[in-house]
Amino acid sequence: CLNLHAPEALAAGISQQKLDVLSAWRESPVFDTKERAALGWAEALTRIEASGAPDSDYAALAAAFNEQERVELTLVITTINAWNRFAVGFRSQHSVRAAAAS
Repeated sequence: CLNLHAPEALAAGISQQKLDVLSAWRESPVFDTKERAALGWAEALTRIEASGAPDSDYAALAAAFNEQERVELTLVITTINAWNRFAVGFRSQHSVRAAAAS
């Protein structure tokens, strides 16, 4: 997932620093309120069997995004989760990029 989406995120203007600390987003000060709400919702839906998509995560989402944005974000999250499940189920392996010469 990161192999595919990290270059797209960089091209869209997301900083390398944010990508570097993404796995520690809860502790990192580089994410704003809206980003934290989106990341929390993405995590809640991705781990729904463990989290149950808590009301607190939805409340943070609702405070940061309007209804249309919530629908669109949820659709993106669930679509990417579906792609990941297909990839895992079909034992898909991403290609390895050649390292840049230093």
